[in-house]
Amino acid sequence: MLENVGSMFDGMLDMMKKLKKASYEKNMQEFRERNGHFFQEMMQYVGQKEDKEAAAKEVADVFTDAVKETFSVRGKIKSRTQIDMNFFMIYYVFPAILLEESEVNDLIAGSIRDAWEAKFKDSKIQYADYDRIYGAFREKIFGIF
Repeated sequence: MLENVGSMFDGMLDMMKKLKKASYEKNMQEFRERNGHFFQEMMQYVGQKEDKEAAAKEVADVFTDAVKETFSVRGKIKSRTQIDMNFFMIYYVFPAILLEESEVNDLIAGSIRDAWEAKFKDSKIQYADYDRIYGAFREKIFGIF
């Protein structure tokens, strides 16, 4: 399940540079094209299980373990890398999950958020859908950057 999901973070730094409304829209479209199969696999797996909460927790554990393995150096993740990963989750991963047309997308996002907080230091993050984040841009996010 979710083999090579850590590859979802390929190009993370480039996608976070000079983030503006137009570039965010383009980046999200490319991100979903490249990684949509991961999100569909998550939805399908949880959607077909009787105990959806347990299945969502299982998906979250597999996802966070794979990401941790991808970025860990001798069992630790640099604090700057962790900050970048947190923002990437907020701007791309969670909105992409919530864009999936599924009755379990919010359950999966919440489970991943909880597992993320438990497994990564200083990573108490929240999530929002794509439209809310996109709407927060003027030309630049919150008028900064």
